[in-house]
Amino acid sequence: MKKVFMLTAFTAVLFSTFSACAQDDKSKRPSPPAIATQTIASGATITINYSQPALKGRVIGKDIEPKDGQIWRAGANEATVFEVNKAIMVEGKALPAGKYAFFTIANGNEWTLIFNKTWDTWGAYDYDKNKANDALQVKVKAGTSATSVERLTYTISKAGKVSLNWATLQVDFNVK
Repeated sequence: MKKVFMLTAFTAVLFSTFSACAQDDKSKRPSPPAIATQTIASGATITINYSQPALKGRVIGKDIEPKDGQIWRAGANEATVFEVNKAIMVEGKALPAGKYAFFTIANGNEWTLIFNKTWDTWGAYDYDKNKANDALQVKVKAGTSATSVERLTYTISKAGKVSLNWATLQVDFNVK
């Protein structure tokens, strides 16, 4: 009887350990994690940690974010994190070294890019209470890409051009 109890207890502990580890595996999410990183010409290293939502037949702005006039985490799951190891200029405006939640607000083809000091947050749900922590806001023009991308993708060129691509949406901004 004692052996059966010990075996049952051991199995329960083992199962709960595997279950806990499986929940930490973010690669199994419908919107898996991705990282874009690049050391640009100025020597600053930019890293963007985000989750990649997929279109799955949905239409951006209608069925799925980003929607005009609404704050968007610029990804899925946790807020997208924009990290830089040195002070940089984003569209000619200063951004100190650090980690930032990266949010956007689309208004037609004019977008507001927001770098917020409260980077460790889920989505954009708490943005209003953390708005005072904005380190920088810049406006850029959104465009279209010739090719459609199923999953949200960020790229960073060595010259410092950061691009957000999803479906045929393309939002670029320059970092120096």
